[in-house]
Amino acid sequence: MSPTGEVTDRKDRGRRIILWRHGQTAWNVERRFQGSTDVELTETGVGQARRAARLLASLKPDAIVCSDLQRAVHTAAELAELTGLEVARDEALRETYAGAWQGLTHEEIITRYGKEYAAWKRGEPVRRGGGELETEVADRAAPVVLRHAEKLPEDGTLVVVSHGGTIRTTIGRLLGLEANHWESLGGLSNCCWSVLGEGVHGWRLLEHNAGTLPEPVLGDDD
Repeated sequence: MSPTGEVTDRKDRGRRIILWRHGQTAWNVERRFQGSTDVELTETGVGQARRAARLLASLKPDAIVCSDLQRAVHTAAELAELTGLEVARDEALRETYAGAWQGLTHEEIITRYGKEYAAWKRGEPVRRGGGELETEVADRAAPVVLRHAEKLPEDGTLVVVSHGGTIRTTIGRLLGLEANHWESLGGLSNCCWSVLGEGVHGWRLLEHNAGTLPEPVLGDDD
């Protein structure tokens, strides 16, 4: 705060990472597991991205990186248009590959793979549908985020546009949480984000599922 009591922009706040989930897709609405399937945004999803982009642009990001799946690419494009920043795409930021689960509704997964689903929700390592472990998703995604964060100026901000499950596992890894505790990080609603700040002892969670009034979490991570 300034001597007059006004809130000022701190120059020593450290770097920040904003992890932004893509806008709504038809499969989100249908509660159909997307995983690495390349599903487009709905008109509602495009509107969500535009609204959120206006808020995020006010934070003056220095860089944007996104998953190469089109729902993330099109979400990131809304912020790029406002900021003039180029968007780096990286397939390592894709959502968890979930094999046989992909394309199934939430109810179908519980009916066909109930034990597997229950074990996953308990925080046990599960290859959902024969796909990736959550730790494997973190293994590929977290280094990409850190690599781009390291290129930031001293008090810079990076926006990472990705997917609910990938964001959750990346946050868990960067915070140093044990994998069986990652489930304690609630899911993100469409086009909401979490903020990590650089501290003396590593990254800290400053905000989670920010950006809107509370909405249902519709996606693979619920």
